[in-house]
Amino acid sequence: MAFAARTLTQFFDDLASSAPTPGGGTASAMAGAMGASLLMMVAGLPKTRTNIDEERSALDRCRTTLGDLRRSLTSAADDDAAAFDAVMAAFRQPKTTDEEQARRKAAIAAAMRGATEAPRSTLDLCLRALAIGIVVAEHGNPSASSDVRVAAQLLQAAAQGAAANIRINLDGMTDLEYRDAVASATDRALADVTAAVASIEHALNG
Repeated sequence: MAFAARTLTQFFDDLASSAPTPGGGTASAMAGAMGASLLMMVAGLPKTRTNIDEERSALDRCRTTLGDLRRSLTSAADDDAAAFDAVMAAFRQPKTTDEEQARRKAAIAAAMRGATEAPRSTLDLCLRALAIGIVVAEHGNPSASSDVRVAAQLLQAAAQGAAANIRINLDGMTDLEYRDAVASATDRALADVTAAVASIEHALNG
């Protein structure tokens, strides 16, 4: 069953269990989905900042795109767990003969890359949601400013959590070109996340 299809209690129990998945990557994606959902709520409120037609149209577009991002983030929660399960399966492969060791090494490398790409997707989705959050902050009902702030903080935490998972996976990689490229991209994405959150705060205070 997809994590998004479970009750909150079931999902929390899954996180609290000693099973290797779901873990921080899945939790990050779900936190991002919560942030996107809150922005959807604000974008869908009947009143906007100044109640002009252009604002209504802009917020309607935001709500539609945020709905797509929320669905992608809930899918990312499942993808992250599946990717880590693949890593565990690769490590369990036999390693008695030289041939088995070679196959196991290749499987681990491929699985580790998959486990890195999963949180990279989460990080990208959170950044895209935050960019839309700027528009919601600019045009949304000021009475819901606290909801926008909570959404921004959830998305920022989700992005930081995804980055933490990326970095821990990169530590064990031997492909230095890939490792350096992903590390640099992650740093840039986090800087963009910080800037987006600051822009949201500025719009709310404007």
